[in-house]
Amino acid sequence: MGLKDRLIKPSTRAFVAASRRTPGYSFFDLLHGYVYARWPYLYIGIGVGAHPLAKWYARLSGWFSALSGRNKGPEHAHPHIGFAHGYHGKAVPLETAKQLVSIPQDISIPDLEQVIPYNRARSIIMHNPDKIVVLDCPCRSARANPCLPLDVCLIVGDPFASFVHEHHPHRSRWISRDEAVAILKAEDDRGHVHHAFFKDAMLDRFYAICNCCACCCGAMQAQRSGTQMLASSGYVSRVDEDLCIGCGTCDSYCQFDALEVVDGVNRVVYDRCMGCGICISKCGQDALSLVADEAKGIPLEVCSLMKEALFPA
Repeated sequence: MGLKDRLIKPSTRAFVAASRRTPGYSFFDLLHGYVYARWPYLYIGIGVGAHPLAKWYARLSGWFSALSGRNKGPEHAHPHIGFAHGYHGKAVPLETAKQLVSIPQDISIPDLEQVIPYNRARSIIMHNPDKIVVLDCPCRSARANPCLPLDVCLIVGDPFASFVHEHHPHRSRWISRDEAVAILKAEDDRGHVHHAFFKDAMLDRFYAICNCCACCCGAMQAQRSGTQMLASSGYVSRVDEDLCIGCGTCDSYCQFDALEVVDGVNRVVYDRCMGCGICISKCGQDALSLVADEAKGIPLEVCSLMKEALFPA
């Protein structure tokens, strides 16, 4: 074994090799991806403003965005727009999240332009999808009084899962698909939203499912500040007024403040609703349901996409 092989971890070599097979993936993307995955607690801590270096964040991110986005399109002229195009999540109901951790074989769906409404990072390319690591959430870890538990971020497939576990052995662990589903269900019960995350620096593709709360999540914080990092599931919540008793139980679970009781009946604040589905199981009257809404985007239908990829017409 050469000196390089002894100094560079196997998962790092695998990440670099995968980067070379990724069209349009630059050296700056690789550098960005390594920093992000190697030091996620520093990266996210700065991003959410909880780290002492946060005051330098805007200046550095603007410089890096301009450098890495050179010649990649006009959206990079504005750092907030460019940032969201390269780093974003799509809200997904529990069943979709469960499907993402249950993909049975390698799959390549290279460009979900209609489903993931951003200019970059919109592919699902899964290698060893049964390799799943749960990581202590960097967003929660950055907070003084975080929501618990911390270990709720699911890193799915290689090279990402192996990289995260190899570099963060004390803050991550390997889990089975059944354990991943159990974590998703437990977080759903707590009222936390499932987001499928995509990032340009992470090989321009899906790499993780985060289970998010409005008080800790950096992406939800950015969303509230006007950086549209999160895309709707493609669904919207609907209230059956004949069944609703206006108890307001579901309101307290909505992370997007999209539910309110008006004249004794729950109402959906349409513009805020992301179609995450968290409220559905919280209603004891079965008065809530998710319905597809074209204006909210196209749902991430994992099983249908897999079938199309494996058995093209």
